[in-house]
Amino acid sequence: MTTFPSRSHHQSHYQRGFAMPTYQLTISTSILASLFLFTSPTFSADPENMVLIPRGEFIMGSQEHQDEKPHNVVLDAYYIDKFEVSNKDYKEFMKTTSHAAPAYWDDPRLNKPEQPVVGVNWYDASGYCEYKGKRLPTEAEWERAAKGPEGHAHYPWGHQLDKSKANYGQNVGHTTAVDSYPEGVSGYGAYNMAGNVFEWVADWYDPTYFSVSPAMNPQGPATGLNFANQGPVKVLKGGSWLAPSSSLHTSHRFWNQPENNSYGVGLGFRCAQSASPVNLQTVQYDFMHALISMGQEKWQEALTSIDKALKGNPDNAEYLQTKALIVDQINKK
Repeated sequence: MTTFPSRSHHQSHYQRGFAMPTYQLTISTSILASLFLFTSPTFSADPENMVLIPRGEFIMGSQEHQDEKPHNVVLDAYYIDKFEVSNKDYKEFMKTTSHAAPAYWDDPRLNKPEQPVVGVNWYDASGYCEYKGKRLPTEAEWERAAKGPEGHAHYPWGHQLDKSKANYGQNVGHTTAVDSYPEGVSGYGAYNMAGNVFEWVADWYDPTYFSVSPAMNPQGPATGLNFANQGPVKVLKGGSWLAPSSSLHTSHRFWNQPENNSYGVGLGFRCAQSASPVNLQTVQYDFMHALISMGQEKWQEALTSIDKALKGNPDNAEYLQTKALIVDQINKK
């Protein structure tokens, strides 16, 4: 293990010609008209163990260090893992893909199923995320998820250091379960974004990048600082069980060569995924077809259509009530 480097810094049903009662036509036309009245995008149900970070602006960076120049950033909606990737999840990846075990895989302090995987380099982390149909978060995405809805929290839980809300500074002596420290979750519900393990993100590290970063969806510089002539470096975020309290703040930037898993006992990751808005015209059209099928007493067809609508908008109370009516009619048969 190396020491920490110093900081530098549809043809429609109407067109198909079936007869439809007048009251049905009235209802369906009304729904059709409503298809164009929505105002803001909604998103499909959150993927398992991920939290939705909605589109919005936040203040990236801080006054802590010269390489953290505060600047406004706007990000499109995305998901980020609620937890750091665990040994259990990484073991499945290894078994399925024959990927090599990371460093410290046999270390009894660090290899319990519920603990975060450690000893992974950037390519290991990126490969796992790709296997899961995800990707590593950008530095901006990671930081916004940590800072919460207000967009400027110094720590995930607020502005004051609290050792009961994070695992750092060898206070515990090893990593803790990925769902530990529930009192320390970020405002978006992500766990252990301070302490436990440093987390790889997608970006290269350049100490001057925050001065030239675009305001919309920054992806990081084209390449990274060649630190100590050992090759360009990638960004790490979040501190670890070994690192001091100064590494816990949400804007803190650390780095390592992507092929390197040095200080691997405290080096892990979590994944992200872009969020695609639900096509509300399609969702509401499925609801319309459910109502049409109900009017024709085609209950199974109605159930299929309402299930499609609910897949796109699972919390819609009207859709849920409609499904209950359909199921009730099917159960009476």
